[in-house]
Amino acid sequence: MARFPHDEARMREKVAAGEVVDEIGRPLGPDAPYVAGTLVYLYRDAAPEPRVPFEIDVLHHDDDLLVIDKPHFLASTPRGAYVVESAVVRLRRDLGLPEISPAHRLDRITAGVLVLTTRREVRGAYQQLFASRTIRKTYEAVAPVDPALDLPRTVRSRIVKEHGTLVAQEVPGEPNAESRVTLVDTVARDGGEMLGRYVLEPHTGKTHQLRLHMASLGLPIVNDNFYPEFYDVAPDDYSAPLQLLARSIAFTDPLSGAPRSFTSRRSLEVWAEASKPSEASVPSVTSVAPEPSTG
Repeated sequence: MARFPHDEARMREKVAAGEVVDEIGRPLGPDAPYVAGTLVYLYRDAAPEPRVPFEIDVLHHDDDLLVIDKPHFLASTPRGAYVVESAVVRLRRDLGLPEISPAHRLDRITAGVLVLTTRREVRGAYQQLFASRTIRKTYEAVAPVDPALDLPRTVRSRIVKEHGTLVAQEVPGEPNAESRVTLVDTVARDGGEMLGRYVLEPHTGKTHQLRLHMASLGLPIVNDNFYPEFYDVAPDDYSAPLQLLARSIAFTDPLSGAPRSFTSRRSLEVWAEASKPSEASVPSVTSVAPEPSTG
């Protein structure tokens, strides 16, 4: 207790509640003997976190897998400033499944399909599957349109992200990142700016790969505060979500051999808003009263 003089009362509460454990998870009581060299585990209380005001939609749930439609701004895993307000912690609490774990990564500010395992026994098989790059992922993005750019195209580059830095960068050298970029639709925004809806297919999984590749083409994804130029956004500013969505995931199940496919039901709000018919384009209908009968 001497190591936590400011938290001694709370530490004693944790010991009494069985929240201080040894290496194999056995609770240690206040009278447990001291053994030199042993490891004791204590999980401190999480710092207060504002609730991210968006809900998780469940796309699929069976004995092994939980597939969700993650909203923008919700972290996938507990990390840094986002512990309680992460998909994993929310789901563990809401569903009473303490072994839920993600099979792959999905950035906090990206929405869409996230596959999680529900049991420790199957975790390795699905994580290996995603690491092997034998799955097919498709993303959707909203970005500017460059009529001079030849699309679709495959973008290959070398991406590095140094430890402790927020942004990744493209550097000379052997490519280690590959993405397929396809423009599938365009729309004129108010003011005449052209926006495109893009299908993005990552063939590798480098951090921020799709965002960096789009920026390198001169097509930065709408509301991207990292690329091509970094700017700060307050953690509780939910007004401008990154217009990037993990639309679908397809793979062969490593346990059953059955094909699996999951698709997000979310939409990208900038595209949805820009695609709405304007009032000027909607024909008006005037009601005309019938003339009185003369017969």
